[in-house]
Amino acid sequence: MNRKLTDLPSREKTAAMPHVRFFTETIEAGGISPLSFFEAGALINDSHRFYWENASKTMTLVGIGHALTLTDEDGADRFDTIESKWKDYCKALIKEEKDMDPVLFGGFSFDENRSSTPSEWGDFPNALFAVPTFQLKIENGKTLVAINFISEESETVLQFEALRKQRDQLIHMAQVQESVSIEKPALVSMKELCKDHYLKAVKKITEKIQKGEAEKVVIARKLALKFEHPIRPVAALQSVSNEQRDSYNFGLENGGQFFFGATPERLIEIKDGQAFSACVAGSIKRGSSADEDQQFGSELLGDKKNQEEHQYVVDMITGVFESLCASYTAATRPKLMKVRDIQHLHTPVQGRLGAESGIFQFVKALHPTPALGGVPTPVAMELIRQEEDRDRGYYAAPIGWTDASGNGEFAVAIRSALLEEEHAMLYAGGGIVADSEPTQEYEETWVKFRPMLRALGGSLNG
Repeated sequence: MNRKLTDLPSREKTAAMPHVRFFTETIEAGGISPLSFFEAGALINDSHRFYWENASKTMTLVGIGHALTLTDEDGADRFDTIESKWKDYCKALIKEEKDMDPVLFGGFSFDENRSSTPSEWGDFPNALFAVPTFQLKIENGKTLVAINFISEESETVLQFEALRKQRDQLIHMAQVQESVSIEKPALVSMKELCKDHYLKAVKKITEKIQKGEAEKVVIARKLALKFEHPIRPVAALQSVSNEQRDSYNFGLENGGQFFFGATPERLIEIKDGQAFSACVAGSIKRGSSADEDQQFGSELLGDKKNQEEHQYVVDMITGVFESLCASYTAATRPKLMKVRDIQHLHTPVQGRLGAESGIFQFVKALHPTPALGGVPTPVAMELIRQEEDRDRGYYAAPIGWTDASGNGEFAVAIRSALLEEEHAMLYAGGGIVADSEPTQEYEETWVKFRPMLRALGGSLNG
């Protein structure tokens, strides 16, 4: 039963926002497909949506609309800025025990000092986070839908009642509309952007590493696709969710652009005072048979270049856990993480939170990991700016969520694409070290393009 806003408990407001009232109300709703709920947002013409499904497929989040938007254009203190603003709003939160926590979902750009080269990332600032107006959560066999509402007005009953009607409309649409179509769009053209520039950049970086200027630098490139018709974000999500079952599936829509992907790499998860991360670096393709797959995996486990790449990540992440956790543990040697198109070296890390540690502090300290930036980080970032000379936007950057209790999870946005109408931009990169060979690095990026290409109807001709 809906309760009255006049029945909600009062709460002392934070001094920073003395007039803000932050309400949330949750109901149970059975029989809702999360993708159908996501699509219902489009049917009411709301172009501010998000989608999140964790790698274990035990929890799914969908958001429609923006009850609150937090952004940062400058970028210099973006992690601290978003954390500080979110804490202030959480102090103003009014909820009952049975209500689920409001979720803040979003992402950061890879580099706060973004390239001045014209970029396709027009709708995405250095940080973009939002509390959804309508929030769906599926976990432990239970489907919950919440309304989140933030206002500085004293009289909000009529506004909240209108949101309840809209919530009920969304649930009804999600339950009765036809199943989401997964027909893939017709691909008109596929264009490699700046292939020669990429090959030259890899050669230059290798030479700099050989001279001792850095140990590892990650260089990325882009692939532009054009389709016969505009791509529906829900169709892209449906396709990638079906095909990449062992990955984090995510989507973030803002205005006319939609960033989505299926990444195998968790940056940080915090749950009930415990922190979890994963060192993922070093990769090789999957085999065409079980025997060949095992052969490739053994080759990866014994490969010196990939072992060195992986150890850089292990050293960095365990260093962060040592500084932010009261205690931590890490596996002594990597195992294989196998997803549909590629297998990686993988070392899990787990720790107990320090007294003052929070998820944004972990994100700030961990990004970029050596798997996406390089070693040492400041030198690698500067070389990426010089030699890559392209705005990565949110590719290879942190994307994820946190809630009012401090729990949350962020992944690294690789195996991803940016959609806008009938256009898509795909991103892939790899770690360059002293013995890297440009042509081999180039071929490896094609393996990493494959998940998004397949999801969008493209082909690599085997």
